[in-house]
Amino acid sequence: MIYSGALLALGVLFLIGLLADQIGRRSKIPRVTLLLICGVAAGYSGLLPEQVAVLTDTITVTALTFVSFLLGGSLKRDSLRAHGVQILVISLAIVGATLLCVTLGLYLMGTELALALVLASIATATAPAATLDVVRQSGVSNSFTRVVTGIVAIDDAWGLIVFSICLSLAAQMVGSTEGIIFSSLYEIGGAVLLGLVIGLPAAFLTGRIEQGEPLQIEALAIAFLTAGLAVWLEVSFLIAGMVVGALIVNVAPHHKRAFHEIEHIQWPFMVVFFILAGASLEVSTLRDLGLFGAAFVGLRVLARLVGGWIGAGLSGVPKPARHLYGIALMPQAGVAIGMALLAGQLLPDWKEQIMGLTISATVLFELFGPLCTNWAIKQSVEISSERPLRRSDKQPHKAPP
Repeated sequence: MIYSGALLALGVLFLIGLLADQIGRRSKIPRVTLLLICGVAAGYSGLLPEQVAVLTDTITVTALTFVSFLLGGSLKRDSLRAHGVQILVISLAIVGATLLCVTLGLYLMGTELALALVLASIATATAPAATLDVVRQSGVSNSFTRVVTGIVAIDDAWGLIVFSICLSLAAQMVGSTEGIIFSSLYEIGGAVLLGLVIGLPAAFLTGRIEQGEPLQIEALAIAFLTAGLAVWLEVSFLIAGMVVGALIVNVAPHHKRAFHEIEHIQWPFMVVFFILAGASLEVSTLRDLGLFGAAFVGLRVLARLVGGWIGAGLSGVPKPARHLYGIALMPQAGVAIGMALLAGQLLPDWKEQIMGLTISATVLFELFGPLCTNWAIKQSVEISSERPLRRSDKQPHKAPP
């Protein structure tokens, strides 16, 4: 059966994406925020046909796999040589500060230590799709945006590791002994192994039909194979895609522009993804944040500012730009919700509290986080003496940033 409503809805969604892109270019509002707001409006009005809404999970996995490919592609040898220390130190400092600050703050407010640990580990999660799209929309490629892109590429890997350890500790505190550490090691280790199995052959085989020019069909095949196998094997498709992307960009010297085709085809998926994500947001939950929720949000903001400042200082970033890294990494999205779902299953007595707080905070950070990232990028241009490379400066068909 052909669903005319679904086809019409997809057409409207793509037009909304075009409109959001044009408004974003002229007003400097991140198009991610515009698309999420459109999604919220569509969700509350009931305009999205059920046939489109049921595709949310599939679209989410596909879109985020494309994002993880591009993030992996940003981890080039040259970039890692120039910024690897900053990426590693700042990312670890932000994750560590978030874990420490949120845990301590909630515990001093009277929260049980086990619950405080779990909520703090969830707070470490970021939003790679939103952050990367804001960076790409800005058209700015300087040392700041390259470091931010590198951080967001590995941030969720650190977050998953921290979450696994904290959830295991919390489970032991309340008497649950399920093997969280093993399942998390499988999810992360299996994703890395899957990325190697797909990425190494792809690096050598792609770009051979037309010398140095990976075809669109090759990009689609690799992306869907990675996403499908990751879901089937129940491993992280984000980490698997990142490994594949990093391998292709570093191991395939015959590629002139390895990710050019993925850049071309990922935006339509991202449009649908962000609108559907907005439609799934319950903005009304913001009213239920209360003092405890406000403290959680405030502690996460403070932790990222402090962690970004400390990490930037330790890695040699000039003082005027140190405060920008924590601001740029404010967005938070679906990874946090996934963590909360798993925590709620293992700790059923706190399920409602974990889910309610995580969803409310995620709505807030998903809507306003991209604005923070956009502001930080603008400030980095004004502060830095380095001339940023913009889209208009680039020659066509060259390697993406």
